[in-house]
Amino acid sequence: MQLRNFGLSIFMITALVASCKRNSETNQQPESISAENGEKLARLYCASCHQFPEPEMLPKKIWSQTILPRMGYMYGIYNSETERQNLFENNQGGAIVKASGLFPDAPTLDSITWANIQKYYLTKAPDSIFQHSPLKIIGESKLFKTLIPDQKVNVPSTTLAKFTSEGTIYIGDAFTKSFSEFSKDLGLLKTGNVPEGAVWTTTSKDTLWLTVMGSFSPTDAPLGVIAKSTGNGPFSVPIKNLQRPVHTSLADVDQDGDEDILVCEFGKWTGALSLHVNQGEDTYVKKVLHAKPGAIKAYFRDMNADGLMDIIALFAQADEGIDIFYNLGNTNFRRERVLEFPPSMGGSFFNVQDYNHDGHLDILFTAGDNADYYPILKPWHGVYLYTNNGSNVFKKTRFLPLNGAYNAVMEDFDLDGDQDIAAISFFPDWAQNPKEAFVFFENIGTTYQAYTFKEVNWGRWVVMDAMDYDRDGDTDLVLGSLAFEALPKLGFEKVWMEKGIPFVVLENQSR
Repeated sequence: MQLRNFGLSIFMITALVASCKRNSETNQQPESISAENGEKLARLYCASCHQFPEPEMLPKKIWSQTILPRMGYMYGIYNSETERQNLFENNQGGAIVKASGLFPDAPTLDSITWANIQKYYLTKAPDSIFQHSPLKIIGESKLFKTLIPDQKVNVPSTTLAKFTSEGTIYIGDAFTKSFSEFSKDLGLLKTGNVPEGAVWTTTSKDTLWLTVMGSFSPTDAPLGVIAKSTGNGPFSVPIKNLQRPVHTSLADVDQDGDEDILVCEFGKWTGALSLHVNQGEDTYVKKVLHAKPGAIKAYFRDMNADGLMDIIALFAQADEGIDIFYNLGNTNFRRERVLEFPPSMGGSFFNVQDYNHDGHLDILFTAGDNADYYPILKPWHGVYLYTNNGSNVFKKTRFLPLNGAYNAVMEDFDLDGDQDIAAISFFPDWAQNPKEAFVFFENIGTTYQAYTFKEVNWGRWVVMDAMDYDRDGDTDLVLGSLAFEALPKLGFEKVWMEKGIPFVVLENQSR
Protein backbone atom coordinates (compact mmCIF):
# COMPACT_ATOMS: atom_id res chain seq x y z
CA MET A 1 0.00 0.00 0.00
CA GLN A 2 1.31 3.40 -0.91
CA LEU A 3 -0.54 5.68 1.51
CA ARG A 4 1.92 7.36 3.77
CA ASN A 5 0.34 10.67 4.60
CA PHE A 6 3.37 11.83 6.54
CA GLY A 7 6.72 13.41 5.87
CA LEU A 8 9.05 11.50 3.61
CA SER A 9 11.51 14.27 4.19
CA ILE A 10 11.59 13.40 7.86
CA PHE A 11 12.68 9.88 7.08
CA MET A 12 15.36 10.96 4.68
CA ILE A 13 17.28 12.16 7.74
CA THR A 14 16.33 9.38 10.16
CA ALA A 15 18.96 6.89 9.09
CA LEU A 16 21.65 9.50 9.55
CA VAL A 17 20.98 10.41 13.14
CA ALA A 18 23.51 8.07 14.69
CA SER A 19 26.32 9.07 12.34
CA CYS A 20 25.44 12.73 12.68
CA LYS A 21 25.62 12.47 16.46
CA ARG A 22 29.06 10.90 16.21
CA ASN A 23 30.26 13.45 13.69
CA SER A 24 28.98 16.37 15.75
CA GLU A 25 31.02 15.15 18.68
CA THR A 26 34.26 14.59 16.77
CA ASN A 27 34.45 17.33 14.14
CA GLN A 28 35.57 20.89 14.68
CA GLN A 29 33.01 23.65 14.41
CA PRO A 30 33.29 25.92 11.37
CA GLU A 31 34.51 29.42 12.09
CA SER A 32 31.69 31.20 10.24
CA ILE A 33 28.23 30.58 8.88
CA SER A 34 28.17 30.26 5.09
CA ALA A 35 26.71 28.16 2.31
CA GLU A 36 30.21 26.87 1.54
CA ASN A 37 30.75 25.62 5.07
CA GLY A 38 27.21 24.29 5.08
CA GLU A 39 27.77 22.21 1.97
CA LYS A 40 30.82 20.54 3.48
CA LEU A 41 28.90 19.71 6.63
CA ALA A 42 25.81 18.54 4.77
CA ARG A 43 27.88 16.23 2.58
CA LEU A 44 29.65 14.91 5.66
CA TYR A 45 26.49 14.23 7.63
CA CYS A 46 23.90 13.57 4.95
CA ALA A 47 25.51 11.14 2.51
CA SER A 48 26.77 8.32 4.70
CA CYS A 49 23.51 6.37 4.87
CA HIS A 50 21.64 7.34 1.72
CA GLN A 51 22.02 9.29 -1.46
CA PHE A 52 22.93 12.89 -0.75
CA PRO A 53 19.83 15.14 -0.84
CA GLU A 54 20.75 17.89 -3.27
CA PRO A 55 19.12 21.24 -2.40
CA GLU A 56 18.05 21.65 -6.04
CA MET A 57 15.67 18.70 -5.70
CA LEU A 58 13.02 20.72 -3.85
CA PRO A 59 11.88 24.36 -3.68
CA LYS A 60 13.25 26.63 -0.99
CA LYS A 61 9.81 27.00 0.62
CA ILE A 62 9.57 23.27 1.30
CA TRP A 63 13.07 23.14 2.74
CA SER A 64 12.30 26.12 4.96
CA GLN A 65 8.81 25.26 6.16
CA THR A 66 8.90 21.48 6.29
CA ILE A 67 12.15 19.61 5.83
CA LEU A 68 14.60 21.64 7.89
CA PRO A 69 12.31 22.10 10.92
CA ARG A 70 11.58 18.37 10.98
CA MET A 71 15.22 17.57 10.38
CA GLY A 72 15.94 19.57 13.52
CA TYR A 73 13.82 17.17 15.55
CA MET A 74 16.26 14.41 14.68
CA TYR A 75 19.04 16.44 16.25
CA GLY A 76 17.06 17.27 19.38
CA ILE A 77 16.28 20.79 18.20
CA TYR A 78 12.75 21.89 19.17
CA ASN A 79 10.97 25.13 19.91
CA SER A 80 9.76 23.66 23.19
CA GLU A 81 9.53 20.42 25.13
CA THR A 82 5.83 20.35 24.26
CA GLU A 83 6.76 20.27 20.59
CA ARG A 84 8.91 17.20 21.25
CA GLN A 85 6.25 15.43 23.31
CA ASN A 86 3.71 15.97 20.54
CA LEU A 87 5.84 13.72 18.33
CA PHE A 88 4.97 10.72 20.50
CA GLU A 89 1.60 8.99 20.30
CA ASN A 90 -0.23 8.28 23.53
CA ASN A 91 -0.14 4.54 22.91
CA GLN A 92 2.27 1.67 22.39
CA GLY A 93 3.47 3.30 19.20
CA GLY A 94 4.68 6.31 21.16
CA ALA A 95 6.55 4.04 23.55
CA ILE A 96 8.23 2.29 20.61
CA VAL A 97 9.39 5.60 19.16
CA LYS A 98 10.65 6.83 22.53
CA ALA A 99 12.64 3.64 22.98
CA SER A 100 14.14 4.06 19.52
CA GLY A 101 15.87 7.30 20.52
CA LEU A 102 14.75 8.90 17.29
CA PHE A 103 13.97 12.26 18.91
CA PRO A 104 16.76 13.15 21.38
CA ASP A 105 15.76 15.09 24.48
CA ALA A 106 18.73 17.45 24.06
CA PRO A 107 20.56 18.84 21.01
CA THR A 108 23.08 16.48 19.45
CA LEU A 109 24.28 19.02 16.90
CA ASP A 110 25.93 22.30 17.84
CA SER A 111 24.13 25.48 16.84
CA ILE A 112 26.82 26.73 14.43
CA THR A 113 26.94 23.47 12.49
CA TRP A 114 23.15 23.42 12.30
CA ALA A 115 23.05 27.04 11.15
CA ASN A 116 25.55 26.28 8.39
CA ILE A 117 23.56 23.31 7.11
CA GLN A 118 20.39 25.41 7.02
CA LYS A 119 22.25 28.23 5.29
CA TYR A 120 23.45 25.86 2.57
CA TYR A 121 20.01 24.48 1.74
CA LEU A 122 18.22 27.82 1.89
CA THR A 123 20.87 29.49 -0.26
CA LYS A 124 21.14 26.80 -2.92
CA ALA A 125 17.52 25.63 -3.14
CA PRO A 126 15.59 27.13 -6.08
CA ASP A 127 12.30 28.96 -5.80
CA SER A 128 10.76 26.29 -8.05
CA ILE A 129 11.93 23.15 -9.81
CA PHE A 130 11.83 22.11 -13.46
CA GLN A 131 8.56 20.71 -14.81
CA HIS A 132 7.83 18.60 -17.88
CA SER A 133 5.29 19.82 -20.39
CA PRO A 134 1.86 18.32 -19.63
CA LEU A 135 1.46 14.77 -20.88
CA LYS A 136 -0.33 14.77 -24.22
CA ILE A 137 -3.35 12.51 -23.85
CA ILE A 138 -4.84 11.80 -27.27
CA GLY A 139 -8.29 10.89 -26.00
CA GLU A 140 -10.32 8.00 -24.64
CA SER A 141 -9.06 4.52 -25.37
CA LYS A 142 -11.40 2.31 -27.38
CA LEU A 143 -9.63 -0.73 -25.99
CA PHE A 144 -11.43 -0.68 -22.64
CA LYS A 145 -15.08 -0.66 -21.63
CA THR A 146 -15.75 0.93 -18.25
CA LEU A 147 -17.84 -1.16 -15.84
CA ILE A 148 -19.14 0.53 -12.68
CA PRO A 149 -20.77 -1.38 -9.79
CA ASP A 150 -24.28 -0.49 -8.67
CA GLN A 151 -23.05 -0.68 -5.08
CA LYS A 152 -22.12 2.82 -3.98
CA VAL A 153 -20.40 4.08 -0.83
CA ASN A 154 -20.65 7.32 1.12
CA VAL A 155 -16.90 7.85 1.24
CA PRO A 156 -14.84 5.93 -1.33
CA SER A 157 -11.96 4.55 0.74
CA THR A 158 -10.69 1.59 -1.23
CA THR A 159 -7.35 0.21 -0.05
CA LEU A 160 -7.52 -3.11 -1.91
CA ALA A 161 -8.84 -4.05 -5.35
CA LYS A 162 -7.84 -7.45 -6.61
CA PHE A 163 -9.11 -9.99 -9.12
CA THR A 164 -9.45 -13.61 -8.05
CA SER A 165 -8.80 -16.70 -10.12
CA GLU A 166 -12.54 -17.41 -9.96
CA GLY A 167 -13.33 -14.14 -11.74
CA THR A 168 -14.56 -12.28 -8.66
CA ILE A 169 -13.09 -9.12 -7.15
CA TYR A 170 -11.89 -8.49 -3.60
CA ILE A 171 -12.35 -4.97 -2.24
CA GLY A 172 -11.01 -3.59 1.03
CA ASP A 173 -12.40 -0.33 2.43
CA ALA A 174 -10.68 1.66 5.18
CA PHE A 175 -13.64 3.87 6.13
CA THR A 176 -16.14 1.04 6.64
CA LYS A 177 -13.44 -1.36 7.88
CA SER A 178 -14.72 -3.99 5.51
CA PHE A 179 -13.50 -6.74 3.21
CA SER A 180 -15.91 -7.61 0.40
CA GLU A 181 -16.21 -9.87 -2.61
CA PHE A 182 -17.96 -8.82 -5.81
CA SER A 183 -19.12 -11.05 -8.64
CA LYS A 184 -17.91 -10.95 -12.22
CA ASP A 185 -20.99 -8.81 -12.92
CA LEU A 186 -19.92 -6.47 -10.09
CA GLY A 187 -22.70 -7.46 -7.73
CA LEU A 188 -21.91 -7.69 -4.02
CA LEU A 189 -21.54 -11.34 -3.00
CA LYS A 190 -20.48 -10.98 0.62
CA THR A 191 -18.87 -8.56 3.02
CA GLY A 192 -17.43 -8.67 6.51
CA ASN A 193 -15.80 -6.46 9.09
CA VAL A 194 -12.05 -6.42 9.58
CA PRO A 195 -9.70 -4.08 11.43
CA GLU A 196 -9.01 -0.91 9.51
CA GLY A 197 -7.22 -1.17 6.18
CA ALA A 198 -7.55 -4.51 4.37
CA VAL A 199 -4.77 -3.91 1.87
CA TRP A 200 -3.49 -7.13 0.30
CA THR A 201 -4.53 -10.71 -0.38
CA THR A 202 -2.68 -13.75 -1.60
CA THR A 203 -3.87 -17.31 -2.04
CA SER A 204 -1.96 -20.52 -1.38
CA LYS A 205 -3.59 -23.88 -2.03
CA ASP A 206 -7.06 -23.52 -0.51
CA THR A 207 -6.14 -20.75 1.93
CA LEU A 208 -6.80 -17.04 1.51
CA TRP A 209 -4.37 -14.75 3.33
CA LEU A 210 -5.46 -11.19 4.13
CA THR A 211 -3.10 -8.39 5.16
CA VAL A 212 -4.73 -5.72 7.35
CA MET A 213 -2.92 -2.51 8.26
CA GLY A 214 -4.78 -2.05 11.54
CA SER A 215 -4.70 1.71 11.06
CA PHE A 216 -5.05 3.61 7.84
CA SER A 217 -3.72 6.72 9.55
CA PRO A 218 0.01 6.84 10.28
CA THR A 219 0.95 5.16 13.55
CA ASP A 220 3.76 3.16 15.09
CA ALA A 221 1.30 1.15 17.15
CA PRO A 222 1.49 -2.56 16.23
CA LEU A 223 -2.18 -2.94 15.26
CA GLY A 224 -1.75 -4.81 11.98
CA VAL A 225 -2.52 -8.48 11.45
CA ILE A 226 -2.25 -11.27 8.92
CA ALA A 227 -5.50 -13.26 8.77
CA LYS A 228 -6.28 -16.51 6.97
CA SER A 229 -9.36 -18.37 5.78
CA THR A 230 -9.14 -21.98 4.68
CA GLY A 231 -11.76 -23.55 2.46
CA ASN A 232 -14.12 -20.56 2.69
CA GLY A 233 -14.15 -20.96 6.44
CA PRO A 234 -13.97 -18.18 9.04
CA PHE A 235 -10.86 -16.05 9.36
CA SER A 236 -8.28 -16.73 12.03
CA VAL A 237 -5.34 -14.48 12.93
CA PRO A 238 -2.04 -16.36 13.20
CA ILE A 239 0.16 -13.24 13.04
CA LYS A 240 -0.51 -10.10 15.08
CA ASN A 241 1.25 -7.00 16.41
CA LEU A 242 2.53 -5.71 13.08
CA GLN A 243 3.34 -2.07 12.32
CA ARG A 244 1.06 -1.11 9.45
CA PRO A 245 1.71 -4.12 7.20
CA VAL A 246 1.03 -3.32 3.54
CA HIS A 247 2.23 -6.35 1.57
CA THR A 248 2.92 -10.05 2.14
CA SER A 249 4.47 -12.88 0.15
CA LEU A 250 4.56 -16.61 0.86
CA ALA A 251 7.28 -19.19 0.18
CA ASP A 252 8.99 -22.13 1.86
CA VAL A 253 12.19 -20.25 2.61
CA ASP A 254 13.81 -22.85 4.86
CA GLN A 255 12.66 -25.78 2.71
CA ASP A 256 10.97 -27.60 5.57
CA GLY A 257 7.67 -28.12 3.75
CA ASP A 258 5.84 -25.21 5.39
CA GLU A 259 5.24 -21.80 3.84
CA ASP A 260 6.83 -18.84 5.57
CA ILE A 261 5.47 -15.29 5.35
CA LEU A 262 7.32 -12.15 4.32
CA VAL A 263 5.75 -8.93 5.61
CA CYS A 264 6.34 -5.30 4.67
CA GLU A 265 5.70 -3.40 7.91
CA PHE A 266 5.60 0.10 6.51
CA GLY A 267 5.12 1.70 9.93
CA LYS A 268 5.48 5.41 10.51
CA TRP A 269 8.66 6.45 12.32
CA THR A 270 9.65 2.83 12.83
CA GLY A 271 8.93 -0.32 10.84
CA ALA A 272 10.61 -3.35 9.28
CA LEU A 273 10.82 -5.95 6.59
CA SER A 274 10.12 -9.10 8.58
CA LEU A 275 10.12 -12.83 7.89
CA HIS A 276 7.72 -15.01 9.86
CA VAL A 277 9.09 -18.53 9.92
CA ASN A 278 6.45 -21.25 10.04
CA GLN A 279 6.82 -23.58 13.02
CA GLY A 280 3.66 -25.54 12.22
CA GLU A 281 0.18 -25.43 13.75
CA ASP A 282 -0.26 -21.72 12.95
CA THR A 283 2.80 -20.76 14.98
CA TYR A 284 5.34 -18.33 13.51
CA VAL A 285 8.65 -16.94 14.73
CA LYS A 286 9.38 -13.39 13.62
CA LYS A 287 12.79 -12.50 12.21
CA VAL A 288 13.49 -8.88 11.31
CA LEU A 289 15.47 -8.69 8.08
CA HIS A 290 15.77 -4.90 7.91
CA ALA A 291 14.66 -2.68 10.79
CA LYS A 292 13.67 0.41 8.82
CA PRO A 293 10.28 1.95 7.97
CA GLY A 294 9.03 2.19 4.42
CA ALA A 295 9.02 -1.40 3.11
CA ILE A 296 6.23 -1.26 0.56
CA LYS A 297 6.57 -4.31 -1.71
CA ALA A 298 8.65 -7.48 -1.36
CA TYR A 299 8.69 -10.65 -3.43
CA PHE A 300 10.27 -14.08 -3.18
CA ARG A 301 12.37 -14.80 -6.26
CA ASP A 302 15.44 -16.94 -6.93
CA MET A 303 17.58 -14.02 -8.07
CA ASN A 304 20.86 -15.93 -8.47
CA ALA A 305 19.57 -19.31 -9.69
CA ASP A 306 20.97 -21.27 -6.75
CA GLY A 307 17.70 -23.00 -5.95
CA LEU A 308 16.99 -20.89 -2.85
CA MET A 309 14.28 -18.27 -2.58
CA ASP A 310 15.79 -14.80 -2.29
CA ILE A 311 13.88 -11.62 -1.54
CA ILE A 312 13.68 -8.42 -3.57
CA ALA A 313 12.13 -5.45 -1.79
CA LEU A 314 11.31 -1.79 -2.35
CA PHE A 315 11.94 0.65 0.49
CA ALA A 316 10.11 3.89 -0.14
CA GLN A 317 11.13 6.08 2.79
CA ALA A 318 14.40 7.64 3.86
CA ASP A 319 17.03 5.43 2.27
CA GLU A 320 14.94 4.79 -0.85
CA GLY A 321 15.89 1.94 -3.10
CA ILE A 322 15.45 -1.67 -4.14
CA ASP A 323 17.38 -4.36 -2.31
CA ILE A 324 18.01 -8.04 -2.89
CA PHE A 325 18.26 -10.23 0.19
CA TYR A 326 20.23 -13.27 -0.93
CA ASN A 327 19.24 -16.48 0.83
CA LEU A 328 22.25 -17.98 2.63
CA GLY A 329 20.27 -20.87 4.09
CA ASN A 330 18.80 -21.39 7.57
CA THR A 331 16.72 -18.18 7.17
CA ASN A 332 19.87 -16.06 6.95
CA PHE A 333 20.14 -13.39 4.26
CA ARG A 334 22.71 -11.00 2.82
CA ARG A 335 21.31 -7.61 1.83
CA GLU A 336 22.56 -5.90 -1.33
CA ARG A 337 21.26 -2.65 -2.79
CA VAL A 338 20.72 -2.90 -6.54
CA LEU A 339 18.93 0.40 -7.19
CA GLU A 340 19.40 3.54 -5.13
CA PHE A 341 17.12 6.56 -5.32
CA PRO A 342 17.29 10.05 -3.82
CA PRO A 343 15.30 10.60 -0.61
CA SER A 344 12.73 12.69 -2.48
CA MET A 345 12.10 10.02 -5.15
CA GLY A 346 8.65 9.06 -3.87
CA GLY A 347 8.78 5.37 -4.74
CA SER A 348 5.26 3.94 -4.84
CA PHE A 349 5.27 0.50 -6.53
CA PHE A 350 7.42 -2.10 -8.23
CA ASN A 351 7.09 -5.51 -9.82
CA VAL A 352 9.63 -8.12 -10.86
CA GLN A 353 9.20 -9.95 -14.16
CA ASP A 354 11.15 -10.90 -17.28
CA TYR A 355 9.76 -8.04 -19.32
CA ASN A 356 12.18 -8.30 -22.26
CA HIS A 357 12.05 -12.11 -22.42
CA ASP A 358 15.80 -12.67 -22.12
CA GLY A 359 15.57 -15.07 -19.18
CA HIS A 360 16.44 -12.49 -16.51
CA LEU A 361 14.12 -10.78 -14.03
CA ASP A 362 13.61 -7.08 -14.70
CA ILE A 363 12.05 -4.33 -12.58
CA LEU A 364 9.01 -2.17 -13.35
CA PHE A 365 8.97 0.75 -10.91
CA THR A 366 6.83 3.82 -10.29
CA ALA A 367 7.74 7.02 -8.49
CA GLY A 368 4.92 9.35 -7.59
CA ASP A 369 4.28 9.70 -3.88
CA ASN A 370 3.52 13.33 -3.09
CA ALA A 371 1.83 13.18 0.32
CA ASP A 372 4.73 14.41 2.39
CA TYR A 373 4.11 18.15 2.17
CA TYR A 374 2.06 20.41 -0.07
CA PRO A 375 2.28 18.47 -3.35
CA ILE A 376 4.43 19.82 -6.13
CA LEU A 377 4.96 18.35 -9.58
CA LYS A 378 8.26 16.51 -9.81
CA PRO A 379 9.93 15.78 -13.16
CA TRP A 380 11.26 12.40 -12.04
CA HIS A 381 7.81 11.03 -11.26
CA GLY A 382 6.68 8.37 -13.69
CA VAL A 383 7.06 4.76 -14.82
CA TYR A 384 10.51 3.19 -15.09
CA LEU A 385 11.73 -0.07 -16.59
CA TYR A 386 15.07 -1.39 -15.35
CA THR A 387 16.43 -4.37 -17.28
CA ASN A 388 18.71 -7.02 -15.79
CA ASN A 389 22.03 -7.84 -17.47
CA GLY A 390 21.96 -11.35 -15.99
CA SER A 391 24.08 -10.50 -12.95
CA ASN A 392 21.41 -8.46 -11.16
CA VAL A 393 22.84 -5.21 -12.46
CA PHE A 394 19.86 -3.13 -13.51
CA LYS A 395 19.90 -0.44 -16.19
CA LYS A 396 17.17 2.12 -16.80
CA THR A 397 15.91 1.39 -20.30
CA ARG A 398 12.56 3.17 -20.26
CA PHE A 399 11.04 6.18 -18.51
CA LEU A 400 7.53 7.51 -19.09
CA PRO A 401 6.90 10.77 -17.20
CA LEU A 402 3.66 10.66 -15.21
CA ASN A 403 2.96 13.01 -12.33
CA GLY A 404 2.14 11.11 -9.16
CA ALA A 405 2.49 7.62 -10.66
CA TYR A 406 1.29 5.01 -8.16
CA ASN A 407 1.09 1.68 -9.98
CA ALA A 408 1.82 0.28 -13.43
CA VAL A 409 1.19 -2.89 -15.41
CA MET A 410 3.22 -3.83 -18.47
CA GLU A 411 1.36 -6.23 -20.76
CA ASP A 412 0.42 -6.69 -24.40
CA PHE A 413 -3.05 -5.30 -23.79
CA ASP A 414 -4.00 -4.87 -27.46
CA LEU A 415 -2.51 -8.23 -28.53
CA ASP A 416 -0.39 -6.73 -31.29
CA GLY A 417 2.85 -8.37 -30.18
CA ASP A 418 4.43 -5.59 -28.11
CA GLN A 419 4.06 -4.51 -24.51
CA ASP A 420 1.90 -1.58 -23.51
CA ILE A 421 1.74 0.06 -20.08
CA ALA A 422 -1.30 0.93 -17.99
CA ALA A 423 -0.65 3.28 -15.07
CA ILE A 424 -2.56 5.13 -12.38
CA SER A 425 -1.63 8.40 -10.71
CA PHE A 426 -2.77 9.36 -7.23
CA PHE A 427 -1.21 12.80 -7.59
CA PRO A 428 -1.84 13.93 -11.17
CA ASP A 429 -1.60 17.52 -12.30
CA TRP A 430 -5.08 18.40 -11.06
CA ALA A 431 -4.94 21.93 -12.47
CA GLN A 432 -3.69 21.27 -16.02
CA ASN A 433 -4.02 17.57 -16.73
CA PRO A 434 -6.35 15.70 -14.32
CA LYS A 435 -7.03 12.98 -16.89
CA GLU A 436 -3.55 11.58 -16.28
CA ALA A 437 -5.05 9.92 -13.20
CA PHE A 438 -5.18 6.86 -15.47
CA VAL A 439 -3.12 6.50 -18.61
CA PHE A 440 -2.95 3.70 -21.14
CA PHE A 441 0.40 4.01 -22.90
CA GLU A 442 -0.07 2.18 -26.19
CA ASN A 443 3.19 0.91 -27.65
CA ILE A 444 3.39 1.98 -31.30
CA GLY A 445 6.93 0.82 -31.98
CA THR A 446 9.49 3.43 -31.04
CA THR A 447 7.25 5.45 -28.74
CA TYR A 448 3.92 5.44 -26.89
CA GLN A 449 0.58 7.15 -27.37
CA ALA A 450 -1.30 8.08 -24.20
CA TYR A 451 -5.02 7.44 -23.72
CA THR A 452 -7.40 7.51 -20.77
CA PHE A 453 -11.09 6.66 -20.20
CA LYS A 454 -14.17 8.86 -20.07
CA GLU A 455 -14.96 8.45 -16.37
CA VAL A 456 -11.36 8.83 -15.23
CA ASN A 457 -12.12 11.67 -12.79
CA TRP A 458 -15.13 10.01 -11.19
CA GLY A 459 -12.76 8.50 -8.65
CA ARG A 460 -9.27 8.96 -7.28
CA TRP A 461 -7.43 5.80 -8.25
CA VAL A 462 -5.01 4.50 -5.66
CA VAL A 463 -4.80 0.74 -6.29
CA MET A 464 -4.90 -1.35 -9.45
CA ASP A 465 -4.80 -4.99 -10.44
CA ALA A 466 -4.62 -6.76 -13.80
CA MET A 467 -5.84 -10.17 -14.93
CA ASP A 468 -7.94 -11.80 -17.61
CA TYR A 469 -10.80 -11.97 -15.16
CA ASP A 470 -13.49 -12.75 -17.76
CA ARG A 471 -11.29 -15.43 -19.36
CA ASP A 472 -11.63 -14.20 -22.92
CA GLY A 473 -7.90 -14.06 -23.67
CA ASP A 474 -6.99 -10.44 -22.92
CA THR A 475 -5.93 -8.54 -19.81
CA ASP A 476 -8.50 -6.52 -17.86
CA LEU A 477 -7.96 -3.96 -15.10
CA VAL A 478 -9.62 -3.06 -11.82
CA LEU A 479 -9.03 0.35 -10.22
CA GLY A 480 -9.90 1.25 -6.62
CA SER A 481 -10.85 4.79 -5.55
CA LEU A 482 -9.82 6.63 -2.40
CA ALA A 483 -11.46 10.06 -2.03
CA PHE A 484 -8.48 11.66 -0.34
CA GLU A 485 -8.22 15.45 -0.37
CA ALA A 486 -6.74 16.76 -3.61
CA LEU A 487 -4.63 19.91 -3.70
CA PRO A 488 -5.17 22.45 -5.08
CA LYS A 489 -8.88 22.24 -4.29
CA LEU A 490 -10.72 22.28 -7.60
CA GLY A 491 -13.94 20.46 -6.74
CA PHE A 492 -12.87 16.90 -7.49
CA GLU A 493 -13.69 15.65 -3.98
CA LYS A 494 -17.33 16.67 -4.44
CA VAL A 495 -17.56 14.57 -7.61
CA TRP A 496 -15.97 11.55 -5.95
CA MET A 497 -18.35 11.73 -3.00
CA GLU A 498 -21.41 12.25 -5.21
CA LYS A 499 -20.51 9.34 -7.47
CA GLY A 500 -19.64 7.10 -4.51
CA ILE A 501 -17.76 4.65 -6.74
CA PRO A 502 -15.55 2.18 -4.84
CA PHE A 503 -13.96 0.70 -7.96
CA VAL A 504 -14.25 0.35 -11.72
CA VAL A 505 -13.34 -2.47 -14.08
CA LEU A 506 -11.76 -1.62 -17.40
CA GLU A 507 -12.81 -4.60 -19.48
CA ASN A 508 -10.47 -5.21 -22.38
CA GLN A 509 -12.32 -5.38 -25.70
CA SER A 510 -9.49 -6.95 -27.73
CA ARG A 511 -11.43 -10.23 -27.74
